[in-house]
Amino acid sequence: MAPKTDDSPHLPGPGSYLRPLPGMAVARILPALQGGYRQDVSWAVADVARLRREAGRQAHESPTAWGLGHLEALGTLRLERVNAQREARAAGSVDPALLSSRGYTAREGQERREDNAVHLAVTLWALHQQSMRDERMHLPGWALGRSVRRLALGETGTGRQSGAKGAEGGGKSDADGADAARRASEAEPTDAKSGSARPSEAGALNETVRKRYVRVGTSTDIMVLATRLRELVLMLRGARIPLDYVRLADQVYRWQQPTARDSVTRAWGVELHRQYWGPEMEGSEETGGPGDGRTAGMGDESGDAWGADA
Repeated sequence: MAPKTDDSPHLPGPGSYLRPLPGMAVARILPALQGGYRQDVSWAVADVARLRREAGRQAHESPTAWGLGHLEALGTLRLERVNAQREARAAGSVDPALLSSRGYTAREGQERREDNAVHLAVTLWALHQQSMRDERMHLPGWALGRSVRRLALGETGTGRQSGAKGAEGGGKSDADGADAARRASEAEPTDAKSGSARPSEAGALNETVRKRYVRVGTSTDIMVLATRLRELVLMLRGARIPLDYVRLADQVYRWQQPTARDSVTRAWGVELHRQYWGPEMEGSEETGGPGDGRTAGMGDESGDAWGADA
C-alpha cells in the first residue's frame, strides 16, 4: 500500500515537516472555551476557573485538573495521528518506535513534553482571560515577542482603530507609537560628538518589561519557564494585550527539546525587535489562520510563516 500524499496534518508534508500536536490541541479547544467564557456559559466559566488555578504547574501534577478538555483534545489528536500513520504504512505494520525500549522511552518523553506544552498554554490563557468578557486574550498572530514589545512600549490593547479600547479607555496604535518616537527624535537632535543624549531607540522599551522577557529567555527548565511566563501574562492582562496561545504551545513544546531550545529563544528575540505595521492578519481561531505560529522553513529563525507584517 503506497503512503498517502494528501494534506493530512498527521502525515509529513513538504520537507518531511510534521506539525506538532500541542498547537493543534490548543487550536481545537480554545475557540469554544474562549467563546463560552465570554458569553458567560456555565461550563466554560467553571472550566476556566479550574484551569486558572493550575497555571504554573506541570501537566497531571494536580488531581483537580484531571479530566479537563485540553489534555483530552491532545489525546484524541494522538490517536488520530497514530491511525493516520498506521494507514499510511503497510497494513498491519507496527510503529518502529515500539520495537525497542529506547524508542518507547523516546515516545514517552515526547508525550510528556506535549502534555506540558498544552497544559502551560491553556492554563496561562485562563489566567490571561480572567474577568474579561469584551476581549479575546487568545488572538492568532500575536506572538509572544510582539505582545511583550507592545507592553514594553507602554501601549495597551491591540491598537485597532475599530477595536475595543484599552484598560485606560484608549491605547495607541503601533503606527502612532512609531510616529511619536520619530517626532521626539526630530525635536531633540543629539550631539554625535559629545554623546550626551541617548538615542531614542536605546531606551524605547521599558526596562522592567525587557528584563522580565530576558528572564523568560534564560529559563533553565519547564517549571522556571512556566513561572516566568506567568509573570508576563499577568502584565499583559493588565494592559489587555492578547497572545497567540497556539503559537506559544508549539514553541514551549520545542523549547523542551535541547536541540531546538536555541532556535526558540532566537525566535523570541526576533519577535521582540520586529516592527509591526499595517493591517493585522488575524486568522480564524479554529485554524490559526496565517498567523497561527506554524514554523516556516529552517531559514526563518523567527519561526514565522507570515513575514514582518503579522
